[in-house]
Amino acid sequence: MTGVAGAFAVRMGTLARAPLPAPVAHEAKRALVNVLALAIGAARHPGVDAIVAAARELGGPAGVAIPGRVDRADAHFAALAAGFAAHVDDFDDTHLATVIHPGAACMAVLVALAPETAPSGAAALRAFAVGCEAQLRIGVAISPEHYDRGWHITGTCGVIGAAVTAALLFGFDDAALARAVRLSTTMTLGQRDAFGTMTKAFHPGKAAANGILAARLAAQGAAAPLDVVEDSRGFAAALSTRFDPRQMAGDSDTRWELSENTYKPYPCGIVAHPSIDAALQLGARVRVADVLELRAHCHPLVPELMGNPDPTDGLEARFSAIHGVAAALCDGVVGLPQYETERVRRDDVRALRAKTVLVPGVGIARDAARLEARLRDGTIVEEPVEHARGSAARPLTDDELLTKVRSLVDPVLGDGAAASLAGTVFAIDGAGACDALLGATVPGAVARA
Repeated sequence: MTGVAGAFAVRMGTLARAPLPAPVAHEAKRALVNVLALAIGAARHPGVDAIVAAARELGGPAGVAIPGRVDRADAHFAALAAGFAAHVDDFDDTHLATVIHPGAACMAVLVALAPETAPSGAAALRAFAVGCEAQLRIGVAISPEHYDRGWHITGTCGVIGAAVTAALLFGFDDAALARAVRLSTTMTLGQRDAFGTMTKAFHPGKAAANGILAARLAAQGAAAPLDVVEDSRGFAAALSTRFDPRQMAGDSDTRWELSENTYKPYPCGIVAHPSIDAALQLGARVRVADVLELRAHCHPLVPELMGNPDPTDGLEARFSAIHGVAAALCDGVVGLPQYETERVRRDDVRALRAKTVLVPGVGIARDAARLEARLRDGTIVEEPVEHARGSAARPLTDDELLTKVRSLVDPVLGDGAAASLAGTVFAIDGAGACDALLGATVPGAVARA
């Protein structure tokens, strides 16, 4: 197969034709149940409402269920809605080496195309897993310089992973899969200046919709240049000056980047999680009223990505490490309620944010932090965190992940819905079809069970 994209497509096709290794299959199920729960939990977000309204005006026949809603849409808008909802709370899975959130776009493609393609459960899981892997492989090949230049890597790599998932669901051979991959590289999107706004969540949603479009065009024989990835004016050169094509397919038969995926315990940028852990620990030792100053010693990426010292709403707060620290100390817990706009604007967290500074240190790991509190009596109290909860070194257990899933799904679909969803996902590779999975994502799932 000619060109980097062609060779990459062959490797992804080879992965998809073999059974997933047991540890990879389990990680793919964790990723899928996590991201489906997030899409359900945010189903009533105003951004999803806007997408549904646009679908009624512009979309085709509404045959695809949208997770967490009674509404239906065509495949394009259903993918856009599901991908948006899965990412809008910044609570989704994260591959730490690239900072890609791989689950949203590939889940959205699966939700949108499963009614049309009717895959078996095992085929659906492979399409999801290999699509995620494709994103991560490309992300590693262009990182970190790509992200540093201002691209939102979840959008730019997400569209290629989405195209791979779509192509596999359609049953493409390697030649058609390669066409879909090449076409998807011309549909990349997303800049980091969208962080802290609703626009950010459109990136994985649009990546899913674009990936489906790339696959449909490939099925009709459309094609992009064979060297679209490696050409001097192609995908890699446009997005990074340090492209390493060996990372795209090398040792993919023995090592899966998906195995390094992690799951957030807090709904905000992941680089703030160590400081939040430290603040929760510190809260057990000090009273907020006694704190005169807080210094959060952290990785240099923290102020770069999450340096907003005084956010004005919930979306901005998700990119304020200082807010995460203040909310943890004030409330003793950090979840979705701590990022509601009303909570962000209250005087107690605003006062504590004003006392908090970020102190980046080049020797501090991404998943580490040290919080230092100066108290009214002159005492200095410190809380170190070597590895954040949810990091690769300290991953969420299955039970912890399912607790998160319950907190997202049951308030929307009713008590017991999360257990039904999780049971369906973890048994998906033994299912003859995806009907039960899709049914478990929409209102009425508990009653049908």
